[in-house]
Amino acid sequence: MSSQTYSSTVSGASAPIGGRWGQLFIGVVCMAMIANLQYGWTLFVEPIDNKYGWGRAAIQVAFTIFVLAETWLVPIEGWFVDKFGPRIVVLVGGILCGISWAMNAYADSLAILYFSAALGGIGAGAVYGTCVGSALKWFPDRRGLAAGITAAGFGAGSALTIMPIAWMIKESGYEATFLWFGLGQGLIVILGALMLSAPKEDEGAKKVKAEVQQTSRNYKPSEVLKTPVFWVMYFMFVMVAGGGLMATAQIASIAKDWGVADVPITILGLTLPCLTFALAIDRVLNGVTRPFFGWISDKIGREPTMFIAFLLEAFGILALYHWGHNPWAFMILTGLVFFAWGEIYSLFPSTSADTFGSKFAAANAGMLYTAKGTASLLVPVSAWLAATTGGWYSVFVLAAVMNFITAFMAMWVLRPMRRKFMEQ
Repeated sequence: MSSQTYSSTVSGASAPIGGRWGQLFIGVVCMAMIANLQYGWTLFVEPIDNKYGWGRAAIQVAFTIFVLAETWLVPIEGWFVDKFGPRIVVLVGGILCGISWAMNAYADSLAILYFSAALGGIGAGAVYGTCVGSALKWFPDRRGLAAGITAAGFGAGSALTIMPIAWMIKESGYEATFLWFGLGQGLIVILGALMLSAPKEDEGAKKVKAEVQQTSRNYKPSEVLKTPVFWVMYFMFVMVAGGGLMATAQIASIAKDWGVADVPITILGLTLPCLTFALAIDRVLNGVTRPFFGWISDKIGREPTMFIAFLLEAFGILALYHWGHNPWAFMILTGLVFFAWGEIYSLFPSTSADTFGSKFAAANAGMLYTAKGTASLLVPVSAWLAATTGGWYSVFVLAAVMNFITAFMAMWVLRPMRRKFMEQ
């Protein structure tokens, strides 16, 4: 069945721009434009601290506020999407994201920095939750892949701009970088929002693989919150997201403490500081992993894929601590850590839609996504732990242990529980 035929069948009206694959592409572009609000943040921490001397821990509170606002309001934004469609929600989100970074350019107090982070989080969450929810609705037959491709826009979206941002911070200052990148990214999201639309029904989808169980009923958010299986998924999401967010927010500080941040590395004739190369590679792999593991989960099932990915993440974190003081090892192993972590943003939304249905997919996946906000509370805690213990050892061990526990929970707790729930 072609994408054009499918979209007409689903909507029962005129086909959306580009069919369902076109809608997926627009969502990816919008996700890429908000990616720097999270993944580019680490480049601004040291310049802000150098100018104002607020301290890393105080500045990183802004990152936590951003992630909390980005995640904990997604269920409300998802409700608006399910009721009014994606266009208006993404439009407002793009405006807020642009305002947030423009405010950062002039923030001369922690209070303004924190308020700006809250605005950016609300905007980014509106865009993120809408685009992932729309992908789950347009592709009930390929949820893992579609959610993965969409999430890849957020995971890898900053890869193309990480070097220009680092260069502009060095040449023009972090203030100008915040201002112009913020305005540009916000404008592109606004334009993308005007082209988005939603399917009216989930009919006509191709038959899913036998390994991927899907419910025949659509559960309302109020019903989902009463199910134990949701809270098991929520706990697992917090555990895995926590370790990844520690690295995302503080990878520049870790590289500086280990003395590898400014070590020049040459690849294919291009010489850049180790940290710059690492950040670019991390973003690419953090994006690639989402459709890759999403596609794998469509073939072998969600929980077996989780087991493989979470174990890989645990071993990657331990390897990074033991060998990451070497610049080349740091670059390669941070890439492995991000590759094994980013897939949670395709596996958990698709598992949620499989378990609770498509009709309220945006709101239900949004409730699960708040686990990322809960996990973000570990970022300032990990910074404090590193400062208290005089190193990053305890932080890395904690992150690895959380991933080991979650890997085994996927196979021997979530899998039987979810199977029993859907059989009932």
